[in-house]
Amino acid sequence: MEHLDYETLTTLKDVMEDDFALLIDTFVQDSTERVRTLHTVIESLDADAIRRAAHSFKGSSSNIGALQLSALCSALEKKALANNFDGLVADLSAIEREFAQVQNLLRSL
Repeated sequence: MEHLDYETLTTLKDVMEDDFALLIDTFVQDSTERVRTLHTVIESLDADAIRRAAHSFKGSSSNIGALQLSALCSALEKKALANNFDGLVADLSAIEREFAQVQNLLRSL
């Protein structure tokens, strides 16, 4: 799976025009906070809070075209729905690695 859906990004760039860079900056700042939130809720083992945080991050990732990041967040959301706490730290590490990759790719646009 690709890290980014460039068709989505092209559409966003066309629509946002001069504000595209602001959109990218906002996504990166927002996502950095979402990762912090995931750390906190995973430590608390609050399944509903994990689900909500993962769902929110999934949506924003999907909107920006970060397909793999969205898929990782979706998998975490499903785990939380099932009250499955196995491997949450590893899941979060995968999300952080993918976010770093996405951030680098978005900054290079």
